[in-house]
Amino acid sequence: MASLHPVPSVGLVVWRGSDVLLIKRGKQPWQGRWAIPGGRIERGEALHDAASRELAEETGVKAKIMGLIGVFESINEYGHFVMIDYAARWVSGDPVAGDDALAAEFVPVEQALERVAWDDTRLAIQQSMALIAPDC
Repeated sequence: MASLHPVPSVGLVVWRGSDVLLIKRGKQPWQGRWAIPGGRIERGEALHDAASRELAEETGVKAKIMGLIGVFESINEYGHFVMIDYAARWVSGDPVAGDDALAAEFVPVEQALERVAWDDTRLAIQQSMALIAPDC
């Protein structure tokens, strides 16, 4: 059932060198599609804490948040989602699918841009390059 109110959520574009971390979603919305890790913000949770928690739950990876990419929204049959996306650099951990992810892996940026199902996710990946450029 869709929420009656917009659902605030966070996402991370995590870079390891020139590779981007993607998950294959295991639940709706966007079940079975490739996306960046992320999810709902819990009551009383700071944005960066929510992003780090979701990343750990879905992939087992730790990352350093480098900056805000932007705010995106999706209004669909599953609800109204407001997504606050950050760029991050990989710190540790090999991706392992967890929580609601069916798969998690680092892929070359070109492949990431082809795999993701949503234009705003492609835009977030492209915009994140400016925030991590010195290491990429």
